Amino acid sequence: METGATAPVARSMHGDILVVTIDNPPVNALGVDVRRALVEAIDAADGDAAVAAVLLVGSGKTFIGGADIREFGKPPMTPFLPDVCNRIEACTKPVVAAIHGAALGGGLEIALSAHYRLALPAARLGLPEVQLGLLPGAGGTQRTPRLIGAAAALDLMLSGRHAGAAEAAKLGLVDRLVEGDDPVVAGLAYTRELLQMGARVRRTRDATALADADAQKTAIDAARAETAKKARGLFSPLKIVDAVQAAVELPFDDGLALERKLFMECLDSPQRAGLVHAFFAERETAKAPETRAAKPRPINSVGIVGGGTMGAGIAVAVLDAGLPVTMIERDDEALARGRKNVEKVYDGLVAKGRIKPEAKEAVMARWSGSTSYDALAQVDLVIEAVFEDMGVKHAVFAELDRVCKPGAVLATNTSYLDIDQIAAAISRPQDVVGLHFFSPANIMKLLEIVVPANVSSDVVATAFELAKKLRKVPVRAGVCDGFIGNRILAVYGQAAHAMMEDGASPYQIDKALRDFGYPMGPFQVSDLAGGDIGWATRKRRAATRDPRARYVQIADRLCERGWFGQKTGRGYYLYPDGARVGTPDPEVEAIIDAERARAGVTPRSFSDDEIVRRYLAAMINEGANVVHQKIALRPLDVDVTFVHGYGFPRYRGGPMKYADTVGLPKILADIREFANEDPIFWQPSPLLVELVEQGADFASLNK
Repeated sequence: METGATAPVARSMHGDILVVTIDNPPVNALGVDVRRALVEAIDAADGDAAVAAVLLVGSGKTFIGGADIREFGKPPMTPFLPDVCNRIEACTKPVVAAIHGAALGGGLEIALSAHYRLALPAARLGLPEVQLGLLPGAGGTQRTPRLIGAAAALDLMLSGRHAGAAEAAKLGLVDRLVEGDDPVVAGLAYTRELLQMGARVRRTRDATALADADAQKTAIDAARAETAKKARGLFSPLKIVDAVQAAVELPFDDGLALERKLFMECLDSPQRAGLVHAFFAERETAKAPETRAAKPRPINSVGIVGGGTMGAGIAVAVLDAGLPVTMIERDDEALARGRKNVEKVYDGLVAKGRIKPEAKEAVMARWSGSTSYDALAQVDLVIEAVFEDMGVKHAVFAELDRVCKPGAVLATNTSYLDIDQIAAAISRPQDVVGLHFFSPANIMKLLEIVVPANVSSDVVATAFELAKKLRKVPVRAGVCDGFIGNRILAVYGQAAHAMMEDGASPYQIDKALRDFGYPMGPFQVSDLAGGDIGWATRKRRAATRDPRARYVQIADRLCERGWFGQKTGRGYYLYPDGARVGTPDPEVEAIIDAERARAGVTPRSFSDDEIVRRYLAAMINEGANVVHQKIALRPLDVDVTFVHGYGFPRYRGGPMKYADTVGLPKILADIREFANEDPIFWQPSPLLVELVEQGADFASLNK
């Protein structure tokens, strides 16, 4: 029998096996129509004597990608997913899930409800709900540990990572790993084998991996301690631990009830709204206008000019994507250092057992170096990562203009400089684009794609395609001093320095921002990056600085002493014996006191709340200016920039989402209050004023 060719779930008989195919493109998401049709299919199988077993498969390239994101934020509709899973598990005929591609979230929970599971080589299994501030809410926290034990289940759920087919088989998530790429063929063969063996219904709820109660308790205690430390400030991770503990201690139905209660608590948490916003925003930033208007140019080889920390990090990111890299340095000694910088990353991975030595050798075989720009004659894309000086950049691009083939994409990694000016100095400005990586470039996810005035659309599309290959989160930015991230950073950095001069210690400011959710405070970040970098930027901008504007000189006093942070053993903090974590420095506090006296400032106390309010008001206000001036396409682009590039707590969604949460009238009132002290710095953004007058929010501009 065949039913509904266009239905989201199709049924067909193959002998005495009912094949149930989820067909809801693009990822077979578990929308209400799919859920309803799955229950109907199981009911039909139970009521039909001709059906001996049921085979669940997904059409296209995936099994089930998870919940239907189009239903997020809408009233839930029956049947609910837990009821669907319970109905599958209660089926009186053996149910087999044949998994190819993704079985994620609710998709894996459906598979766990089946009685038998097989995986094809391309299968990816995971329970990533933690990334949305949730926990698996359809039996995942109860069935998974019963099947594979508490430790392995907690690892999957707390990391949100995907397990490949081989790992899933090793863990016991699936019963068999089968070669091939057709889940129907593989699934039918396995199901027939089970029937011939007389295999009976085998429910995951009755699995026995939790039999050793002491081992499970040890795993849960360890996960709880680690989670409290690593997931500081996050709501859902500890709820996941609670739910798995219930799987160990409670009967299955009681555990399901507690899972549902905890799931609803996560659903109601403000963190969920922030994490869901971040989830959608990251997908939106990849959809720049140019990616719709043009096809990317082919990128099969990459050149990198500069082998310092940034150039080497970019090289590793490109090598990890499987592309060959040609590195250019000024002399043999610098080139050897560049290669060493790249190798150091892979040597670290080898030392940790993350890769084998032969894997490192295979990667490095794709690296080549030269002191001659002529070696770049045939590469498809070049990324310049040299010293942040316009004269140096012009010299590099003159060489690229000379040697690179027609159509090669010429990219600069500049953090601040005017890319229009760089492009205008060569004969092919249409090929020049900004690719602003964040350090360490092989780890940080953010990639600002800076779009100069005369660049071709296909070059911008190529930059977005490269970001995808490098597994980066791309954000489109316009040309200005600092683009999106560093431009806003400069402003809220000024706010932090003003508070320091006015009476808050750098250590209190850092602690207040860590308590808000940042992994590090701004002065810790300065020490990590190197104070000399900001010092060079301040000196470059000195000529154009408004003479009426307040300028705090404390950072300059430290830099004049050569105190640049971790690399020099002291900055705002002391780093004795190469320590990675700094300790407060009484001499820095004395310098701050002397600077307050020089500037005629009578210090006052700040509450942690006031520090956060001022710091974020400056960030949000400049974020609004960046959107108003079209440097960022939408507020969500600012949010993604700060979540992925500057440590803004993901569960708060980003600064613009956070502003909507607090309320724009409150943010504007704060700015106007602070303007009584410093009207030059605290000038409300026209966009912020306009939105408050209209009763609108930043989210209204994301549509």
